[in-house]
Order: sequence, then structure tokens, then C-alpha cells
Amino acid sequence: MSEIVTIQDVKTIVTQPAGSRLVIVKIITSEPGLYGLGCATFTQRFHAVRTAIEKHLKPFVMGRDVDRIEEIWQMSMINGYWRNGPVLNNAISGVDQALWDIKGKRAGMPVYQLLGGKCREAADTYAHANGRDKYEVVDSVRHFMAQDYRHIRVQMGGYGGQSESIQKPDGAPDGAYYHPREYCRRMCDMIEHVRAEIGPEIELLHDIHERLRPIDAIQFAKDVEPFKLFFLEDALAPEDNAYFHHMRAQCATPLAMGELFNHPHEWMPLIQERLIDFIRMHVSQMGGITPARNVAAYANMYNVRTAWHGPGDTSPVGHAANLHLDLWAPNFGIQEWCRFNDLVYDMFPGLPEVRQGYMYPNDNPGLGIDIDEDLAAKYPPEDEIIQWTQTRAPDGSPMRP
Repeated sequence: MSEIVTIQDVKTIVTQPAGSRLVIVKIITSEPGLYGLGCATFTQRFHAVRTAIEKHLKPFVMGRDVDRIEEIWQMSMINGYWRNGPVLNNAISGVDQALWDIKGKRAGMPVYQLLGGKCREAADTYAHANGRDKYEVVDSVRHFMAQDYRHIRVQMGGYGGQSESIQKPDGAPDGAYYHPREYCRRMCDMIEHVRAEIGPEIELLHDIHERLRPIDAIQFAKDVEPFKLFFLEDALAPEDNAYFHHMRAQCATPLAMGELFNHPHEWMPLIQERLIDFIRMHVSQMGGITPARNVAAYANMYNVRTAWHGPGDTSPVGHAANLHLDLWAPNFGIQEWCRFNDLVYDMFPGLPEVRQGYMYPNDNPGLGIDIDEDLAAKYPPEDEIIQWTQTRAPDGSPMRP
């Protein structure tokens, strides 16, 4: 009988090589040289996640058998009694992904092999086109088309757009102001213009980022229906999930939802009732590879495809985890890709590469990615009060970001 390999240490590495603060968990085992990496990135509250790992999860998992991934995940989730929140879920994800990385290394296999093997050789991705006006957006789209991207998300002026007509009341506080109704008008015009300029072959996506009231979001989904979006993302906030019934009844615009989800009761009804077409949770926010594997299998039974969240505040380790899920899942849809700079590739050897719009694995055992801790230490995270999430309506009222 082989000797049990146990968790000997849990390190939390926090670094900021670009705009987002990244949280990486490194589990060191009793087998010399064997360790695993996991993503625990919650960039807006990284201190809380680091504390949860170091003060709560680390003492809890020390000495445990690295092979017992499912048990460790289940017990980590319930040991704190209060569960299914973004801080604890991200902390648990860091441990969970690192254990999957270790299991793959021990087996001499990539993680996608442990999940059941490939359904495809690479994951199709989408890139983010933006611009100050609809003409710049078209230029941005053409830039990505020249790189052979077939799926392109189109935004104009960032989330909520750049307003041209906000008149604030006297004494209105500072904030990230936007005009919801103006946003609807300008974004519909932009999407119509882009579609007319580039034709029907390129798949277009758009992210509302939950910034509209439900009735306006329903109208927007109907208004963009003629332009054949690949999907409309986060049309509603999680608190307004019930409105998907009304949206689905009124239009055939494909819907993607989930990056803020923490709890199974947020995603299960949408899948079971066939109210969305793509499930796109932030894998670390939902707790790691273990729950993401289960959600993908559950969604497959209802013909709902995956589109895991993949911005710059998903760490490179998280992107690697996304890719292994993408290669395996029979119901894979698309993968968001943020296009990291060269520094990030130097800091995270093995970070998946994208060629002609496809993301490819490197086939190394485990997640196939590593971290240069010395280089990461040269880019410590910076504390800041987040500005873009201080969103406000024209009269200064706080709005969801």
C-alpha cells in the first residue's frame, strides 16, 4: 500500500502584475517537491480572502490526505457553518484547485484527463472590443478579426457606456455615473452599426453587467434580437433572477448569466427551467473545480452551455482551471479571454496560449501552470478604494455595478 501524501503547508501568494490583485494558494505536500496551485482571486476583497485562508482553512486542512479532494471540499464548506459567500468560496477554491493540480501531477496526467478526457483539442475564446463611439468599436472588432477571433464582445465606453446628457443635482457626490435609458439607446445603435459593418459571420456578444432595471433589460434584450448576438451577458442581477421568465417569454436573444453567483439556488433554477443558454460563473467564486465540474454536468442535461468567467481578475491559475473544464465538458460553449501581457506570462510559466482565437493546453501534468514567486513578490498588491463599482444613477442614487 502506497504511503499517504499529506498537506504540510498552505501558502497564500498575493500579487498584482497588472490591474487586478491576484490571490494564489500553494499547497506543499509531504512528498518532496510536490505542490499544487489554486486560484482564490477576489480582487476587490483580497485581504479578506487571504485572512480566511491563513487563519481558518490552513489550520483546518493541515495534515489531511491530498487525495481526498471531495471530502476536503465538503468539510471546508460546512466547517465554518455559514457558507456560500464570496470570501469563503474563493478561499476554498484555492485549496480545491491546488488539490486537483496535485492529483494530476501524482497521476502524471493533465486535470482534463481526470475529469474524463478531452471533448475537443482547444477552447474557442472571445475577446473584448471597446471604443468611445460606434466607429471606434468597429475598428476594435476588425483588429480582433485580423487575429482570427470569431467571437467578439462589443462594449462602448465601458460598462454602462459614456453618457452625453447627465445633469446631476446640486451637491451630488462623486461616483461612476451612467444613464440607464441613454445606455439602452446608444448600445442598441452601436450593436446595429457593428453588425451592419462586419456582416453576419462574426459572433457578437454584449455585457449589460446587471446595470438595468428588469423591465429595461427585457426591452433591451428584445431590441437587440434582430442583430443575432451569440449571447447577452448578465442582463439581470442575481436578485432579479425571477425576471428571466419574462425575458425568455418575449425574445429569443441567447442569455448568459452567473459571474456573481455563490449559491446553488442561484444557478439551479435557471438551468432546470431552461431560462438561460450559457452558465458563466467565476469558478473560484463558486468554490473551485469540484463544484464547477458538477454544474457543467448538471447543465449538460438541460442543453445549457458553459462560458466560465475569464477576465483579468481571474488569475492565470484560474484561467488554466477554466481551460481544463472547457476541454472536458461536452456542453462547452465559449471561453472569455482577457489577453495577459508578457509580464504575466513570465510570472506564470505554463499560462495557456491563444492562437487564432483558440486556447490550447500544454499537456503538462496537473493544471500545467506554475508561479515564479520571486517575480510575484516584486509586484505586491496595492490598496485602493475601488472607483468603478461606485456606480450612480443621474440623480446620484447608488446603482449595481
